[in-house]
Amino acid sequence: MNRIATASALSAAIGLALTMQVPMAQAADVPQVVKDNMMKMTRDHLEKCYGINAVAKNDCAEGVHSCAGQATQARDSKSFVMLPAGVCGKIQGGSTTAS
Repeated sequence: MNRIATASALSAAIGLALTMQVPMAQAADVPQVVKDNMMKMTRDHLEKCYGINAVAKNDCAEGVHSCAGQATQARDSKSFVMLPAGVCGKIQGGSTTAS
């Protein structure tokens, strides 16, 4: 039970950190899909998992394209899919950080 509480707290902290990365003045410039993904990550205790996506099957990315469904290569180290917290590390090639 303690692991679940820790994972929940960590997921919430990650969600808050992601939200704080976008200055309020620029929040209107953020695509709606990004806002939806950030809310979903916090609400459902999800984390970004890089390097496991299929072509055009990603939730977003770090600077390589604008967002969801735009990955041009499978297993892109900068594109991520959202997974329940703790699952990414169990998948071969999965990483919680972009490379």
